[in-house]
Amino acid sequence: MNVYEIINTKIMELLESGTVPWHKPWNGSSSMPKNIASKKEYRGVNLFLLACQPYNSQYWLTFNQCTDLGGRIIKGSKSTPVVFWKLMDRDDPDTGTTSKIPLLRYYNVFNSEQCEGITIPPSDEPSNPFTPIETADLIIRGMPLKPEIKYGGNRAYYSPTLDYIQLPNQTAFEREEEYYGTLFHEAIHATGNVKRLGRKSILEPSYFGSHDYSQEELVAEKGAAFLCGHAGIENITIANSAAYIAGWLKALKNDRTLLVHAAGQAQKAADFILNIQPE
Repeated sequence: MNVYEIINTKIMELLESGTVPWHKPWNGSSSMPKNIASKKEYRGVNLFLLACQPYNSQYWLTFNQCTDLGGRIIKGSKSTPVVFWKLMDRDDPDTGTTSKIPLLRYYNVFNSEQCEGITIPPSDEPSNPFTPIETADLIIRGMPLKPEIKYGGNRAYYSPTLDYIQLPNQTAFEREEEYYGTLFHEAIHATGNVKRLGRKSILEPSYFGSHDYSQEELVAEKGAAFLCGHAGIENITIANSAAYIAGWLKALKNDRTLLVHAAGQAQKAADFILNIQPE
């Protein structure tokens, strides 16, 4: 059997026998965005607004906070909005009573890396030892039309509109194999760009949990498993991949026929990254 058949067989065996719960292979909870003055973590939608920005520092501050600390914002830096609810007094002319109503407001913050002249507290992010795996590095280095890869924050994603991959720092991952599995997952997504394979589930907007979005996740994780097989690291990543796939199959009401279609698209994407011409 070739690598694709071997990985497919392993995944199907794990799906049939029950798999371990999927887990995020990097530590993101310890590097949550915080305000540099209050040291409080941002919450709600602000967490996502800030965590997706490509900075290594978890600390954020307003223009005035930067000035108060004796620093200045680096020229050309763009701020990021954060929102909050403020309770306002409302007088009722009929009853003469006053009540509180919530009003949504926002203000702009900058990452501490966008500032000069201030002392940045050390990040809470763990620093796991990281040793590159040459077989996996060669796969990424050889990818045709490779997108830019950025590091920082605590999210992993591919941006179809800007054509780049965002990953947490390599030292945030528990194991080197899990870093490469995550990188391969996002690289498979990137093959759907119009300049590469032009996959519908990447080209057309879709919302989280939709059929197209869910099937694209199956393609990405199947393709990542294939690439891990080529790199020789599937023994570490295969259970997590199967559990991730099982989660999306559940969202798709366990339609196993989708795995067949996803596997075909995943093999095509993996072939593209490996620069293999199909016979």
